[in-house]
Amino acid sequence: MKAYTQGSMEAFELLYSRHRGPFYRYVLRLAGDPATANDLYQGSWEKIIKARGTYTSAVPFRPWIYRIAHNHVMDHFRRVNPRSDPLPEHLESGNFGPEEQLQHEDKAAALRAAVSRLPTEQRETLLLKLEAGLDLQDIADVTGVNRETAKSRLRYAVGKLKSELRE
Repeated sequence: MKAYTQGSMEAFELLYSRHRGPFYRYVLRLAGDPATANDLYQGSWEKIIKARGTYTSAVPFRPWIYRIAHNHVMDHFRRVNPRSDPLPEHLESGNFGPEEQLQHEDKAAALRAAVSRLPTEQRETLLLKLEAGLDLQDIADVTGVNRETAKSRLRYAVGKLKSELRE
């Protein structure tokens, strides 16, 4: 990132290629549909590009970009419909035979539904952990809470998912 802040386009291309997959999946899971996710994903990168001059190496790059995406997505949903939460609808599927595919789709649908019913803060914490691979401190930094609150949200989210999926 330091090289990019100094004008290196090769550095930007490297950053983009390293982070685009997990970063897009995070935005997609928050947005809930590919069309909205694509817009928010591009908007997040635009904000990252515009904010590159404010980046300092005191903050790790990954949490910094996820904080930008988090704010961008939440701002979007506040503008669009202040009373609704974004619902994740898409999970990637693997290559399975017909029976396994049907079983996988049923489990994926149950998981999507369970994740969508989580409170916003718990859902977001879970997605930052699973999609972005952030640790608790980074999740706390991205969401603007302390580490123990992030830990608690993650624990409650996992507990609710386990409980609901057991039924």
